[in-house]
Amino acid sequence: MSTTLDAPRTYVVRTLGCQMNVHDSEHMAGMLEAAGYVPAPSQDAASSRADVVVINTCAVRENAASRLYGNLGQLAAVKAERPGMQIAVGGCLAQKDRGTIVDRAPWVDVVFGTHNLDVLPALLERARHNERAQVEIAESLQVFPSTLPTRRESVYAGWVSISVGCNNTCTFCIVPHLRGKERDRRPGEVLAEVEALVSQGAIEVTLLGQNVNSYGVEFGDRLAFGKLLRAVGAVPGIERVRFTSPHPAAFTDDVIAAMAQTPTVMPQLHMPLQSGSDAVLRAMRRSYRSEKFLGILQRVRAAIPDAAITTDVIVGFPGETEEDFAQTLRVVEAARFSSAFTFQYSPRPGTPAADLPDQLPKAVVQERYERLVALQERISAEEHAGQVGRTVEVLVAEGEGRKDGATRRITGRAADNRLVHLTEPATVPSGPDRSAEELADDVARPGDLVTATVT
Repeated sequence: MSTTLDAPRTYVVRTLGCQMNVHDSEHMAGMLEAAGYVPAPSQDAASSRADVVVINTCAVRENAASRLYGNLGQLAAVKAERPGMQIAVGGCLAQKDRGTIVDRAPWVDVVFGTHNLDVLPALLERARHNERAQVEIAESLQVFPSTLPTRRESVYAGWVSISVGCNNTCTFCIVPHLRGKERDRRPGEVLAEVEALVSQGAIEVTLLGQNVNSYGVEFGDRLAFGKLLRAVGAVPGIERVRFTSPHPAAFTDDVIAAMAQTPTVMPQLHMPLQSGSDAVLRAMRRSYRSEKFLGILQRVRAAIPDAAITTDVIVGFPGETEEDFAQTLRVVEAARFSSAFTFQYSPRPGTPAADLPDQLPKAVVQERYERLVALQERISAEEHAGQVGRTVEVLVAEGEGRKDGATRRITGRAADNRLVHLTEPATVPSGPDRSAEELADDVARPGDLVTATVT
């Protein structure tokens, strides 16, 4: 008598949100694979036709909830056709909304938070066995995420979390409430993870923290982040080191020196401005002012002339006047950001700013937002035009450009993190046919460093 083993259950993890969420999703995938699940084939993954679909949520923007429930609405129809399919919701919105997710979407099987990623496989099994939804939210970190199994999205580039949580009290931000106080990893643990990544083929790492440059606060070393940058940059085999996101209030000159003096630390800096108005910065509880911010940028550019600096800006914070907004435009003009993530303020329940008077009319916020975007697009175009004729080293990526397949091009990142598109001969396969085995030795593959002249 012969028996056939059940086929392993398939999974897909869908990520909404920031780089921290992307890295958390890598841990979720790693834990599922350690529990015997296998990734769904790409076509099934694209249509969410898997035995387990995990949505890793963000709670920073007002549309986060509508994005989640829009996704869950689509999944309800898929689940109705697939007996035994399970849906899990994790991440920041799960930490915040808890049991209300199952109330609004009763077809969800598992809800888990930011502090207990490790319970995902057990909750899925328990939900199957008990035939009812399992909601488990921890109030504080149970297991440091970096100790969990990880399925990396990329072989050649990896995220490395150096801290979790945040000690700041920005009035617009829900993150400290959802991720808790800052917890720092020891430098030796970080370096061991970087060395392990290099041994697996990585040549680029990005150090992650909610406030990456306040690293060391937990073990009492204010200069720890600069030291860590130098140490990671010196790991044999590392070609590129990046980090995100720092806080201007904690940004010190020793970090600028570490960036300038460590060849593997890339000339790229993401420095969130949020507002150019000192009055608004005070209301936001951002403990720096516009002149300090511009001073940091000036010192960075003096030490690293080719640095590309990006930012975040919020438009329409409660009480923002036309004069406050003019100050933001002034600082953006002076800062010459290569690009900016611009946001219209949206009140997040549970944050102090949500209860402030003088919430601005949507039409006012929209009009200011459009003016800011137009200014930044002009500056970005001017800054990009200044790149023409330069020779840059590009780390080839796996299809970062949306039109790569259709336009027979490959895409990658220059040292300063600008997106660069490279043309290839018509004889080179593209898209799904582009497997490494079929390519000639002189054709660029994902993970290759190639030199290109910007046209």
